Amino acid sequence: MRTLLVHQGEKPLIGILEDGQLAEVFFPQEGDTAEAVLLGRVERIVPGMKAAFVDIGQEKNGFLPLEEKNTGLSYPKTGDAVIVQIRKEAQGVKGAFLTRDISLCGETMLLTPMSRMIGVSSKITEDGKRKALKETGRAIAQERFGLVMRTAAENAPEDELAAEAERLFQQWEQIRRAAPTAHVPSVLMQPRSTLEAVLDDYRPRGIDQIVTDDPAVAEKAAGIAPVQVIPENLLTIYKIESQLKKAQERRVWLSSGGTLVIDPCEAMTVIDVNTAKFTGKRELEDTVLRLNLEACGEIARQVRLRNLSGIIIIDMIDMKTPEHRQMVLDALEEAFASDRVKTVIHGLTSLGLVEMTRKRSRPPLREMLAKQEEAHE
Repeated sequence: MRTLLVHQGEKPLIGILEDGQLAEVFFPQEGDTAEAVLLGRVERIVPGMKAAFVDIGQEKNGFLPLEEKNTGLSYPKTGDAVIVQIRKEAQGVKGAFLTRDISLCGETMLLTPMSRMIGVSSKITEDGKRKALKETGRAIAQERFGLVMRTAAENAPEDELAAEAERLFQQWEQIRRAAPTAHVPSVLMQPRSTLEAVLDDYRPRGIDQIVTDDPAVAEKAAGIAPVQVIPENLLTIYKIESQLKKAQERRVWLSSGGTLVIDPCEAMTVIDVNTAKFTGKRELEDTVLRLNLEACGEIARQVRLRNLSGIIIIDMIDMKTPEHRQMVLDALEEAFASDRVKTVIHGLTSLGLVEMTRKRSRPPLREMLAKQEEAHE
C-alpha cells in the first residue's frame, strides 16, 4: 500500500510510505530552482573546457557545457543572451549546472524543444511496446520537437499523450516568445512545485491514499486518491521523525537479526550485508540465501530513502552456487523496480560484489536535512 503524506508547517515535508515504511522523502524549500528556465547572459567562454559561465541572477554564475548532443546549437559569444535550464542547483562553491537542451516535464513524457529525437524510458523493456511508443511519439511530434516517453505513457491512451504533448509545446512557445523582450537575467518559467513533481512521478505508479494536515492540499488532491486530513501530530502518527533518524544511522537491522552497514564515500557508497544475530535453522547455504534475499528489499528502501546515487557496491554474504547468486540479483532488480530514479544493476564482480549505479537527482538525505535546518536557523 502506497501512501502520500504531505505535511505543511515551519518545516514542510512530503513522504512516500510503502506498507507503512518511509520509502522516499522530499523537503520543499522556497527558492528551489531545479528545472527553472532562465534567460541568462554569457559572462565568459572557456574554450579549453568547452563551456561558458552564465549570469543567471544568482550569487554564482551558472556552468554551461557548450557541446550537448542533439541540440544543433552553435557556440554563443560573450555577452549573448541565452535560454538555459537549471539541471542541478548551486551547491557549495559551485554555481548551478545549466543546459540549453530544455526539457519540459509532464506526467507521461518529457518534451525537448531543441531536439527531434523520440526516446522511450529504459524502464520499458518490451521491444514491441518500445517500438509502438516511438511510433506514437513521432506521429505526435511531427518533427516539431523531441519526446521522451515516460513509464506512465505505456498504458496511456494516445489522445491523452497528444494532449499533454500539445500542452507542453504551448508552454515552450510562451517561453520562446517571451525571451526577446525579457530582462536579462530573468526567469522565463518557474519550476514545478515539489508536490506537483511528486504527483507527476507517483500518480501513474499508483497512490492508494493521501494524508495531510493542510485542507488546501486535500482539496487540490481530491480525485487522485482517497484523502484524509489529520490536523495535528501527522508526523508523530506515522513515525516520520523516528524513521528519518534511523535513516541517518550507519547500521540498519533486518527483521531476521542480520544487518546492513551503509558507508557513503567520496567516490561511491558501500553496503555490507552481515549475519549478525541471524541464525538459520537450515543448512548454511540456505541460511545465507534467505538473508541475502531479505537484504535486497531493505537495501532498495534505504537507497531510495537516503537518496544514494552514483556508484553503489554491495557486499552480499558469499554464495556458493550460481543459481543462488542469480536469485539474489533478480530479487534486487525486482526491489528497485518501483524506484522512480534510473537504477542499473550491473551484476557481480569477480570478487562477488554487486555493482550498481543510480542516477544523481537530488542531494542525499543527510544533506537535505542539514539544508532544512540551516533554512530555519
